[in-house]
Amino acid sequence: MVGINELAALIRGAGTVTVLTGAGVSTASGIPCYRDRHGDWQHPAPVQFADFVTRDTVRRRYWARSFAGWNRLAGAAPNLAHRSLAGMEVAGVLDTIITQNVDGLHQRAGTQRIVDLHGRLDRVVCLDCGFSVERQDWQDRLLSLNPDFHARVMQVNPDGDAELADGDVQPFDVPACHACGGIVKPDVVFFGEAVPADRVAAAMGAVERAGALLVAGSSLMVYSGLRFVRQAVELGKPVAIVNQGRTRGDDVAALRIDADCGELLRDVHRVLRGLAEARA
Repeated sequence: MVGINELAALIRGAGTVTVLTGAGVSTASGIPCYRDRHGDWQHPAPVQFADFVTRDTVRRRYWARSFAGWNRLAGAAPNLAHRSLAGMEVAGVLDTIITQNVDGLHQRAGTQRIVDLHGRLDRVVCLDCGFSVERQDWQDRLLSLNPDFHARVMQVNPDGDAELADGDVQPFDVPACHACGGIVKPDVVFFGEAVPADRVAAAMGAVERAGALLVAGSSLMVYSGLRFVRQAVELGKPVAIVNQGRTRGDDVAALRIDADCGELLRDVHRVLRGLAEARA
């Protein structure tokens, strides 16, 4: 595959790499991307934070769809890309994964050093008092209030908002926070919501520590990810991008590879492992 040796050489020369991952890393696990090869939306735009907070109908719609799709998303398994990156961490060449994904698949693959930039879907949090519970506990509460709710899930989007079959929109009751009666949302950053400053700081620290930045499976269409590419360039660190389709960082990348993340990362990991064994 084109680019394997080049990427392995870039990482080896850098010593360590911080990896920024996007939705393209999880597609092989059955979680689709929002954008196509051109960076355009290929599904309905995700829920906006302001609408979720201010409109009861939006909250009910979101939680109904998320309730229907949760088991499929929770059952997703790490794929070749997740496992290859975990192997690179064990090999000592991966400093940190900064992930834009909220599916928790990097953790399930065994990676330890992760910045969950946009949070995690397996937790929910109250916007008023900060009370947090595991998503499965919240799922059980939703089920107790909606025992007869049934819907056919067509697919589950990266933010957990499932697309249902036409006509499968039914009344849905959403409980308030158990502690204070406030609004509960998944512990993820919605579109239009700011990324917590401590996560940004942790991610920037990882970019600064590593010798290079690798972008895997992200179109970089949102600033929350693009900022780290700009930071790496300003620090004089090489940026490599592996993505199927164009990205907003293509013009500054030292290496650009249009390929499937899983197969390429697997092969790069093998090359790096072989080089390490040869030096031993």
